[in-house]
Amino acid sequence: MVENVVVDRESLLVELVDETGVTIGSCSVSRAHHPPGQPHRAFSVLLFDTAGRVLLQRRAAVKTRFPSRWSNACCGHPAPEQTVAQGAGIRLVDELGMRVALNEVGVYRYRAVDPATDRVEDEWDHVLVGMVTDQTVRPNPAEVSEFAWVELNELRADLVAAPHRYTPWLGGVLSTARPWTDRG
Repeated sequence: MVENVVVDRESLLVELVDETGVTIGSCSVSRAHHPPGQPHRAFSVLLFDTAGRVLLQRRAAVKTRFPSRWSNACCGHPAPEQTVAQGAGIRLVDELGMRVALNEVGVYRYRAVDPATDRVEDEWDHVLVGMVTDQTVRPNPAEVSEFAWVELNELRADLVAAPHRYTPWLGGVLSTARPWTDRG
């Protein structure tokens, strides 16, 4: 019998980075996101289907940063000594119950303060993309309240019209992946 283990994600370690993305130490997720925030390594995963739509998730209301906002398929932080791809693959299974081959396409550097929780995102965000051909999305309700497949042009337009509905990093993540998404 497999036992479900509840993990306090806020106590997990993240890699602290300098202004060039070089690892300089580690601290807990919670500490990295408390004001004034500490620059650290993160990842954002974008998933596309064969029709070119992007998978969005609405973050669960219990999230400590930007709860209930729409965002990319999943995001998180690789543990110290873990590759970005390994960390992203684990989170993709944890959040959406999916295993997808991922390719890193760039890094998006951003800083944002959540007005609802006062937590700070100060991230060196590695952007990974993957294609979903025939998989069922099985969202973890502790992480994801809902999901949707969305046309890229509709998403880009809505990010401009209603930015408050989305996480502050989503636009930059999409821009970082744009050469990949524009391949046709």
